[in-house]
Amino acid sequence: MDLELLREYFPDGTNGVLKFNNNLICNTIELPWKENKRCISCIPEGKYSLIKRYHEKYGWHLMLQNVPGRSYILVHPAYNAMKELKGCIATVTKNTGHGTGIYPKKALVKLMALITEQAANETIYLTIKKKSNEHYTAHTGANA
Repeated sequence: MDLELLREYFPDGTNGVLKFNNNLICNTIELPWKENKRCISCIPEGKYSLIKRYHEKYGWHLMLQNVPGRSYILVHPAYNAMKELKGCIATVTKNTGHGTGIYPKKALVKLMALITEQAANETIYLTIKKKSNEHYTAHTGANA
Protein backbone atom coordinates (compact mmCIF):
# COMPACT_ATOMS: atom_id res chain seq x y z
CA MET A 1 0.00 0.00 0.00
CA ASP A 2 1.41 3.35 -1.05
CA LEU A 3 0.30 6.58 0.62
CA GLU A 4 1.37 10.03 -0.57
CA LEU A 5 1.74 13.15 1.57
CA LEU A 6 1.92 16.41 -0.38
CA ARG A 7 3.23 19.26 1.77
CA GLU A 8 3.05 23.05 1.76
CA TYR A 9 5.72 24.73 3.88
CA PHE A 10 5.22 27.90 5.91
CA PRO A 11 7.43 29.55 8.55
CA ASP A 12 4.94 28.69 11.32
CA GLY A 13 3.88 25.19 10.27
CA THR A 14 3.58 22.65 7.48
CA ASN A 15 0.24 21.62 5.97
CA GLY A 16 -0.34 18.56 3.88
CA VAL A 17 -2.82 16.37 2.10
CA LEU A 18 -2.61 12.61 2.59
CA LYS A 19 -3.74 10.55 -0.40
CA PHE A 20 -4.21 6.93 -1.43
CA ASN A 21 -4.61 6.18 -5.15
CA ASN A 22 -4.83 9.94 -5.70
CA ASN A 23 -7.89 10.17 -3.41
CA LEU A 24 -7.85 12.41 -0.33
CA ILE A 25 -7.82 10.54 2.98
CA CYS A 26 -7.28 13.51 5.28
CA ASN A 27 -5.20 16.64 5.81
CA THR A 28 -2.09 16.81 7.95
CA ILE A 29 -0.17 19.30 10.08
CA GLU A 30 3.48 19.32 11.05
CA LEU A 31 6.16 21.57 12.43
CA PRO A 32 7.90 23.90 9.97
CA TRP A 33 11.02 22.70 8.14
CA LYS A 34 14.07 23.50 10.30
CA GLU A 35 16.77 21.33 8.70
CA ASN A 36 15.46 18.11 10.35
CA LYS A 37 16.39 19.30 13.86
CA ARG A 38 14.91 17.07 16.55
CA CYS A 39 11.70 18.27 18.21
CA ILE A 40 11.48 21.52 16.20
CA SER A 41 11.33 20.39 12.55
CA CYS A 42 9.23 18.23 10.31
CA ILE A 43 11.10 15.27 8.85
CA PRO A 44 12.78 15.24 5.43
CA GLU A 45 10.89 14.39 2.29
CA GLY A 46 11.32 10.79 1.18
CA LYS A 47 9.78 7.33 1.21
CA TYR A 48 9.22 5.62 4.57
CA SER A 49 7.68 2.36 5.63
CA LEU A 50 4.96 2.53 8.28
CA ILE A 51 4.00 0.14 11.04
CA LYS A 52 0.82 0.03 13.09
CA ARG A 53 1.37 0.77 16.76
CA TYR A 54 -0.80 1.04 19.87
CA HIS A 55 -0.31 3.54 22.70
CA GLU A 56 -2.67 4.46 25.53
CA LYS A 57 -2.61 8.17 24.61
CA TYR A 58 -3.27 7.80 20.86
CA GLY A 59 -4.83 4.34 20.51
CA TRP A 60 -3.95 2.72 17.17
CA HIS A 61 -1.73 4.93 15.04
CA LEU A 62 1.30 4.66 12.75
CA MET A 63 5.06 4.98 13.20
CA LEU A 64 7.51 5.82 10.40
CA GLN A 65 10.58 3.62 10.05
CA ASN A 66 14.16 4.65 9.23
CA VAL A 67 13.76 8.42 9.39
CA PRO A 68 17.30 9.87 9.04
CA GLY A 69 18.56 11.15 12.38
CA ARG A 70 15.18 10.70 14.07
CA SER A 71 13.18 8.08 15.94
CA TYR A 72 9.59 7.57 17.11
CA ILE A 73 8.10 9.71 14.36
CA LEU A 74 4.40 8.96 14.68
CA VAL A 75 1.24 9.69 12.73
CA HIS A 76 -1.27 10.66 15.41
CA PRO A 77 -4.01 13.24 16.05
CA ALA A 78 -3.24 16.85 17.11
CA TYR A 79 -4.80 20.28 16.67
CA ASN A 80 -1.72 22.54 16.74
CA ALA A 81 1.71 21.48 15.48
CA MET A 82 3.70 24.10 17.41
CA LYS A 83 2.00 23.25 20.71
CA GLU A 84 1.53 19.47 20.41
CA LEU A 85 4.12 17.98 18.05
CA LYS A 86 7.83 17.23 18.36
CA GLY A 87 8.42 16.11 14.80
CA CYS A 88 5.43 13.83 14.23
CA ILE A 89 2.77 14.07 11.55
CA ALA A 90 -0.74 14.82 12.79
CA THR A 91 -3.95 13.92 11.00
CA VAL A 92 -6.71 16.55 10.75
CA THR A 93 -9.97 16.62 8.86
CA LYS A 94 -9.48 20.25 7.79
CA ASN A 95 -6.58 22.68 8.03
CA THR A 96 -7.51 25.92 9.80
CA GLY A 97 -4.17 27.70 9.50
CA HIS A 98 -0.47 26.97 9.11
CA GLY A 99 0.16 23.88 11.24
CA THR A 100 -3.34 23.84 12.71
CA GLY A 101 -6.49 21.84 12.04
CA ILE A 102 -9.75 20.43 13.35
CA TYR A 103 -11.24 16.98 13.99
CA PRO A 104 -7.90 15.17 14.25
CA LYS A 105 -9.22 11.94 15.80
CA LYS A 106 -11.89 11.58 13.13
CA ALA A 107 -9.14 11.88 10.47
CA LEU A 108 -6.98 9.22 12.15
CA VAL A 109 -9.94 6.82 12.43
CA LYS A 110 -10.54 7.24 8.69
CA LEU A 111 -6.86 6.60 7.90
CA MET A 112 -6.62 3.53 10.14
CA ALA A 113 -9.85 2.08 8.69
CA LEU A 114 -8.47 2.44 5.18
CA ILE A 115 -5.19 0.78 6.17
CA THR A 116 -6.99 -2.08 7.89
CA GLU A 117 -9.16 -2.61 4.80
CA GLN A 118 -6.45 -2.20 2.14
CA ALA A 119 -3.25 -3.46 3.73
CA ALA A 120 -4.04 -6.31 6.09
CA ASN A 121 -0.79 -8.21 5.40
CA GLU A 122 0.93 -5.70 3.17
CA THR A 123 3.77 -3.27 3.81
CA ILE A 124 2.58 0.32 4.04
CA TYR A 125 4.72 3.05 2.50
CA LEU A 126 4.44 6.81 2.83
CA THR A 127 6.06 9.07 0.25
CA ILE A 128 6.43 12.66 1.42
CA LYS A 129 7.04 15.39 -1.13
CA LYS A 130 6.43 19.06 -1.71
CA LYS A 131 3.13 20.20 -3.15
CA SER A 132 4.67 23.10 -5.10
CA ASN A 133 8.17 24.46 -5.65
CA GLU A 134 7.05 28.01 -4.89
CA HIS A 135 6.16 27.36 -1.22
CA TYR A 136 8.98 24.92 -0.78
CA THR A 137 11.88 27.13 -1.90
CA ALA A 138 10.42 30.28 -0.41
CA HIS A 139 10.17 28.84 3.09
CA THR A 140 12.64 25.98 3.36
CA GLY A 141 15.48 26.25 0.92
CA ALA A 142 16.75 23.27 -1.02
CA ASN A 143 16.18 19.73 0.20
CA ALA A 144 16.45 16.91 -2.28
